[in-house]
Amino acid sequence: MAVKQKEFIETSIPGGSQQHLTRYYIFSPFLRIFHWTMVLCIITLFATGIVIMTPMSMGEGQYVTLNEWHLSVDWIRNLHFTAGFILSAAFLFRIYGYIINKGDRLLPRFFQMKFWDDFIEVMMHYCLLKYSHKQFLRNPMARMSYVAIYGLIVVEIFTGFSMYFQVNPNGVGAFLFSWVALPFGEMGLHVIHHIVAWCIFLFAAMHVYMVVRADFMEREGEISSMISGTKILAHLPDDINDIRDSNGKIIKG
Repeated sequence: MAVKQKEFIETSIPGGSQQHLTRYYIFSPFLRIFHWTMVLCIITLFATGIVIMTPMSMGEGQYVTLNEWHLSVDWIRNLHFTAGFILSAAFLFRIYGYIINKGDRLLPRFFQMKFWDDFIEVMMHYCLLKYSHKQFLRNPMARMSYVAIYGLIVVEIFTGFSMYFQVNPNGVGAFLFSWVALPFGEMGLHVIHHIVAWCIFLFAAMHVYMVVRADFMEREGEISSMISGTKILAHLPDDINDIRDSNGKIIKG
């Protein structure tokens, strides 16, 4: 079904001039629900993971605080595991959205030279070396960030399940995920899981900076797009063809 583009006039720009803006609906409910589920799960997983990974001898004050809150380490571990299962299920939900909605497939075009030219242009803009860049539904740096965060999450899911199911080596879960530990050993698996968790934390910090910066400087509804599913652009986006069907109409999720 072709999306209806709602055009309106923006009058609150300097000089009193008017500018035609267009709303583009691109992000399906599948992507938006996954995004906010991922945010909540990552916060929960990181916070509980820090507690789980801190040795008793190094975090005595931390455990005293848990006792004051009537929380046990086992309770924290179960919360960690629950958030991990929810994130894994949400990831499958995201894959389904990718299949049915073209706007959820705005991933990198690695084999197109234009993609890399645009990537350099956007990177220079965020490094304050270029005043502006072309308008995109999803700019090349954001597309790369999708691949990066999804890759990190997949590593966490596989290493997490491998450690989780080691308590029952003869179970189905161990059969499916025990191979992950073979090249690294159990301790190596813990180290990888911990390092990747910190990589996700650092990525999230940079992501928040870039999204807030884009929302204030470019005023394209970057933050609200993960609530409404729409972006607001003054010009035809450079990557508009990525959401067109064979008849040239924009695909609606």
